[in-house]
Amino acid sequence: MERGKPAVKKRSAGELRLHKDISELNLRKTCKMSFPNGKDDLMNFEVTVSPDEGYYKGGKFTFMFVISPIYPHEAPKVKCKTKVYHPNIDLEGNVCLNILREDWKPVLNINTVIYGLYHLFTEPNHEDPLNSDAAAVLRDNPKLFESNVRKAMYGGYVGNTQFSRCV
Repeated sequence: MERGKPAVKKRSAGELRLHKDISELNLRKTCKMSFPNGKDDLMNFEVTVSPDEGYYKGGKFTFMFVISPIYPHEAPKVKCKTKVYHPNIDLEGNVCLNILREDWKPVLNINTVIYGLYHLFTEPNHEDPLNSDAAAVLRDNPKLFESNVRKAMYGGYVGNTQFSRCV
């Protein structure tokens, strides 16, 4: 450290890449990013998805992103903080999105993940479920699925599970 100059914190390769990803973000107007720990902590942030079409239209769903120091060689860890009735998101907030698991490649970026999350709300997939009950209802009775989604989004019960209002 030179005299009179503050020490500069060395950024990991993951932080540098994430900074680039964030600076190049092209978010839909239905998605917002925030940094609950302040802009000094780029490696932990939230994204709120507010679908403007589909079953989940009008809802607000917040996801917590935790980025590894070896990003992009490791996919971001993403959890849904909003309890949601969804075939691809379980009640603990785990998200089933192939690019967060086996299909992750270092050429992908945060923008790709956010678009993938948005897509889960516009086209939920009953073929790769984390919530198999919701997936079965979507597959077998889309009208009941739509009714269950509405109930859940307005803070009601679906089965024995109560959801928090997110509209």
